[in-house]
Amino acid sequence: MADSSKPTERNIHVSTSMLKRKPRRLTNDGKWGLFMVSPYLIQFLVFLSFPLIASLYFSFSKYDMLNAPEWIGIENYTTLIQDPVFHKALWNTFYFAVLFVPAQTILALILAVALNQSLKGLKLFRIAHFIPVICSWTVVLYVADAIFNPRFGIANTLLVKMGASPQAWLNDEALVIPVLVAVAVWKGVGYMMVIFLAGLQNVPHDLYEAAEIEGAGTYRKFRHVTLPLISGTTFLVLVLTTITTFQSFEQIYVMTGNMGDVTSAGGPDNASMVLMLYLFQQGFSFLKMGYASAIAWFLFLILFAITLIQLWLQKKWVYYEN
Repeated sequence: MADSSKPTERNIHVSTSMLKRKPRRLTNDGKWGLFMVSPYLIQFLVFLSFPLIASLYFSFSKYDMLNAPEWIGIENYTTLIQDPVFHKALWNTFYFAVLFVPAQTILALILAVALNQSLKGLKLFRIAHFIPVICSWTVVLYVADAIFNPRFGIANTLLVKMGASPQAWLNDEALVIPVLVAVAVWKGVGYMMVIFLAGLQNVPHDLYEAAEIEGAGTYRKFRHVTLPLISGTTFLVLVLTTITTFQSFEQIYVMTGNMGDVTSAGGPDNASMVLMLYLFQQGFSFLKMGYASAIAWFLFLILFAITLIQLWLQKKWVYYEN
C-alpha cells in the first residue's frame, strides 16, 4: 500500500496549478457595487482624506493661505499651550458641555416619556417640539434675541414686572454661557427626543405588565425596566450631544458678535469664546491657518479621549438584552 503521507505526482501537479492560479476578478455584482459607492469614496478621498492630511501638515507649519506653508515643527503646539485665550476657550467649552449635555439629555428623556403615552393630539406636540430642529440657527437666534435682548426682550420685561432689575444677558460674563446653553437645548432637544422615543417604543410592554403584577409603581417601572432597556439609546444620545457641544460655533457667532465681524464674537472679555470660534477666528480672520490647524487637532484629541472614556463606561452601565 502506498504511503499516503508522501506527496504523489498528482498532488504536486494540483499544488503547482493552485500557485499559478490568477487572482479572482471582480464579478459583475462587485463592479456594480463599487460603482454605486464610488460617489462616497470620491467624496471621502477628495473632501475628507486630503484635507485631513493637509491640516495635519499645516499644524506643523506657518501658513497664511497666501504663501507656501513654512515648516516650523511643534511651534504652533507650544504656542497653543501658552496661549491664555486658548485656555479661556478650552475652559468655556468644557463649561458649556457640563451644562449642555446633562440638561439636553434629561429634558429630551422627560419629553420622550411624556409623549410616548397613548393620548390624542400627541403627534402635534411631537411636531411642535421638533420644529426648532428643522429651523436654521439664524431663525432660532432671532427668536432668542427677542427673548434675551437687554432693551426690549421678553425676559427683562418679565423681570421688571416682578420687581427685579433687568439683566444684560449676553453682556454679563456670568450669564452668557448659561443663556447660550438654554438656546442650544431648545434648538436640539427635539432631535434627541425623537431618538429616545424610538428607544422607548422598543421596550416590550410585557415587562411593564410583569412589573405591575409584582407590585411595582410608576417610579420603579421607570427605574428598573425603562432605564436599563434604553441604556443603549441613552449612550447614543450622550455621544451625539457631546460631539455637538464641542462643535458649537454658529449660535455663539450670531448671538455674541456683530454680523460680518467674527472678531467681535466671543465676548464679553472672551467669556463666551469656545474652541470652534477661536479656531475660526485664527484661521479665517487672522489668516493663521497653521495655528488654526493645531487647534483643530487638539480638539480632535480631546474628542477622541472623551469617546474612549465613554466607550469604557459603556461596558459598565449599558444593558445588552440577550
